[in-house]
Amino acid sequence: MAKFNMAKTKVPMPEQDPKVRNKNFDEVSLGYTLEMAKEEASRCINCKNQPCVSGCPVGVQIPDFIQLILEDDLDKAYEKIAETNNLPAICGRVCPQENQCEGKCTRGIKDEPVGIGRLERFVADYRNNKKYNKPVEVTSQGKKVAVVGAGPSGLSAAADLSKLGYKVVLFDAFHTAGGVLMYGIPEFRLPKTLVQKELKNVIGLGVKLQTNTIVGRTLSLEDLFNQGFEAIYLSTGAGLPRFLNIPGENLNGVYSANEFLTRMNLMKAYKFPEYDTPVHIGRKVCVVGGGNVAMDAARSAKRMGADVTVVYRRSFDEMPARAEESHHAIEEEINFMNLSNPVEIIGENGWVKQVKLEKMKLGEADASGRRRPVPTGEYDIVDFDSVIISIGQSPNPLIKQTNSDISTEDWGGIIIDDTTMTTKDGVFAGGDAVSGAATVILAMGAGKKAAKNIDKYLKNK
Repeated sequence: MAKFNMAKTKVPMPEQDPKVRNKNFDEVSLGYTLEMAKEEASRCINCKNQPCVSGCPVGVQIPDFIQLILEDDLDKAYEKIAETNNLPAICGRVCPQENQCEGKCTRGIKDEPVGIGRLERFVADYRNNKKYNKPVEVTSQGKKVAVVGAGPSGLSAAADLSKLGYKVVLFDAFHTAGGVLMYGIPEFRLPKTLVQKELKNVIGLGVKLQTNTIVGRTLSLEDLFNQGFEAIYLSTGAGLPRFLNIPGENLNGVYSANEFLTRMNLMKAYKFPEYDTPVHIGRKVCVVGGGNVAMDAARSAKRMGADVTVVYRRSFDEMPARAEESHHAIEEEINFMNLSNPVEIIGENGWVKQVKLEKMKLGEADASGRRRPVPTGEYDIVDFDSVIISIGQSPNPLIKQTNSDISTEDWGGIIIDDTTMTTKDGVFAGGDAVSGAATVILAMGAGKKAAKNIDKYLKNK
């Protein structure tokens, strides 16, 4: 047994230099070497109560896989992770570990927690760089399940259902599966070749993928039942962007973050004209919002050569983005105008020219626990060529619009019961379609839960 490493801080992750990376779309974080991984793994003190596991939405047996790293058995370490996590290389990069597994790490009480996400990424990358081997076939249940939406939740549900022996068909509206992993998260945070490798692992379990299929348009839910599917899982995500509803929002040069990032990531606008997807942003870009999506949009625009300013109505400390993402944005020379709220977008000849910003101050805490932004009546007018609005997304409304027997919340979330079933028998739902926009790992956790409940439902049917 290796000695515990009682270093107070994590082994640093190698990264591209900020002044280099803000001009390219290559991955920012470069990953651990084996020596770094073992050094960081030795910081785990293997607690008896394993609080980190309780913090993981998919229940990865964290101390077990870390111990296998120390034993130089990386294949078994991967298999241990893959028992409960079907997308480990993705989760190792984009999960908010600081609020989940690492947030409960005992080492984090006095020092920095163990770098669980970095270790998960290391193990998954090691395995993905090896030749792919198709998993052993499972015993067929002889029943078909349709999964609608090939994002994190749908992929997780499809993989688990296939492991349980169901014939799973995964439907997606886009030409490429992956959902937000492909269209939302930039290449420099999550390389798309890696997403496709993880997707290949899921398909290798026997899942059939059918793209370019809009359930609710191309096929109805009744069509799926008529085709012999005995249960349906809806994981259609939260792809409906919210807007500010202020004057000038319809000017040319105003984007939702959803559209901007889809153009940049899925349609590869950053490689124009090699890829035939233009994106006009001009010299000065205003990104409205303070979450991870706002950071993704701002950092993408910066890499396109723009001078980028993030405008947020609360202070920097109240921003909901991961600390790592806002820290990287600062390193990459992105500007921040906090305590500012857009009230009008001013145009010239149909294009964005300026943004009128009201200065805010912080009042009492609201329901989110953060201090509420209060208008001051003071204004600035700032020159910008384009505006990217990143203030959240709502669930895709198509399923509700085409299925009156599926109930939704006023804000659009699909209503489910304790078994994850909707108000339509045999139709289950989870992920952002139920919760609203959340994290990749929470969506995956919802997919795993739904797979268990679908299995129970079909066995009792």
